[in-house]
Amino acid sequence: MKQLFALLALTLILAACSKEDQPREPAAEQAPDVAEQPDVDSETVAETVEEAAEETMEVVEESAAVEAAAEDEAIVLAMADTEAAPRDWKFEEGKDYFRLVPTQPTVGGPDKIEVGELFMYSCPHCRDLDPILSRWASDQPPEVRFVRIPAIFNRPAQLHAQMFFTAELLSANGTLTDFERFHDTVFEEFHRRGNRLVSVDAIERLFARFEVSADDFNKAWNSFPVNQKIRVAADLGRRYGATSVPTVIVNGKYRVPNTRNLLEVIDELLVREGLR
Repeated sequence: MKQLFALLALTLILAACSKEDQPREPAAEQAPDVAEQPDVDSETVAETVEEAAEETMEVVEESAAVEAAAEDEAIVLAMADTEAAPRDWKFEEGKDYFRLVPTQPTVGGPDKIEVGELFMYSCPHCRDLDPILSRWASDQPPEVRFVRIPAIFNRPAQLHAQMFFTAELLSANGTLTDFERFHDTVFEEFHRRGNRLVSVDAIERLFARFEVSADDFNKAWNSFPVNQKIRVAADLGRRYGATSVPTVIVNGKYRVPNTRNLLEVIDELLVREGLR
């Protein structure tokens, strides 16, 4: 192979020096004397051509390797930009849940995946669902935050929302020692004892049963934090487009009506949100 390269290169050199490529001189004029050129050793020419050919091959091989590496990198980048194939979901948007566009705020902020229940104390379905959701929430990882949001559809509902947020505030400062028991008692009073709790006096008496003084109750009842939470709850209810209760909102993105598959729908939406 090397001899063949040498022969080809030598042929090219000789062809480049042929008469046809040189300027023609007038026939009548004698060419001037020129210095005698040393003889070129054919073996030296062959070795030089052979070395040049080997260097050329090395450059070609290196260039090919660089191009191959670039192609491999492009393939990897293309694969990285390709989205994973969508998985098969059990529940259907527009039927089992509804997407909120645009995404709406949540009660606690974006640090966790929030599951919020819009409820009313006067709603028997909310009463039945409440212990089920409470058990579900207790089994969730720390990344999930469960919150209750009083739905404010009318004046009695607003009064009950104020009662709920007053209980939350008194629980946070240690005055109300068992918020969950108070919450359950409100459902019991309304649905089993016929105590509709539609006056401030009736609500104050209920707090008194939980050893909350009238002074502590009134301070919390009329406080800025409670009134602010009422405004936030009313605003979120409008933003979420809830027209009935119970309704569950997943991370400000999905509205889930109360159906027999409610917990399964919530779990699937949590997967969509990247929980598992």
